[in-house]
Amino acid sequence: MDVSLIMKVAGIGMLVTVAYQILSKAGRDEQAMLVSITGIVIVLIMLIEEIGTLFDTVRTVFGF
Repeated sequence: MDVSLIMKVAGIGMLVTVAYQILSKAGRDEQAMLVSITGIVIVLIMLIEEIGTLFDTVRTVFGF
């Protein structure tokens, strides 16, 4: 795993946290929840390739 991927995930997490707090304080709780769900989806999309690599490695190790 590359360090840049960790930094990207951390950056997205900070942006989502700030946006969530701003929207929550403004009384827009529904939009704040959508921002947090969107952040989770973006991070999962970024990690799909790494998860695929992990499964390939496990499959190779166990000979499947």
